[in-house]
Amino acid sequence: MIERALDRAIGALIAVLAFIFIAAVCLNFVNVVGRYAFGRAIFGADEVQTYIMVWMAFGGAVAVTWRDAHLRMDVLVTRLPPPLRDTLRAIELLLMAATAGLVFWQSLNYCLQMARMGRKSDAAGIPMELPHSAVAAGFGLIALIALWRLVRRARTGPSDGPGA
Repeated sequence: MIERALDRAIGALIAVLAFIFIAAVCLNFVNVVGRYAFGRAIFGADEVQTYIMVWMAFGGAVAVTWRDAHLRMDVLVTRLPPPLRDTLRAIELLLMAATAGLVFWQSLNYCLQMARMGRKSDAAGIPMELPHSAVAAGFGLIALIALWRLVRRARTGPSDGPGA
């Protein structure tokens, strides 16, 4: 039941990412038309598009992690006996959780520092903790996914399939 709920949440995340991508394309189109047809550009549009891409990258990384679709160099691992392959998968999940957790913690502290300073982007005046929080949110969710999979493995044992 939890897996289905998380699948739906990832589906919703992907829909949001698609929506903000469309918004970025529309903003770019309006900006190009304004610049070349009317000689007026939207001040800060490029900055907003860059921050949208940052959120898309880290949100996409969460979706890829949940679907276990990230790139791997596993030619040798797939030829190992199942017990060794399962052990390596558990080690991979432990390292993923630890690394993502560390990046989350550092990113969160940086976002809080940006908020305390009141730092805003140069052109659009966006509070800088918003674009920087994409890193914290992305890696925090990746760490939670890895921890969820470790707990599931501990309770039910390794299973076949990519999320095992």
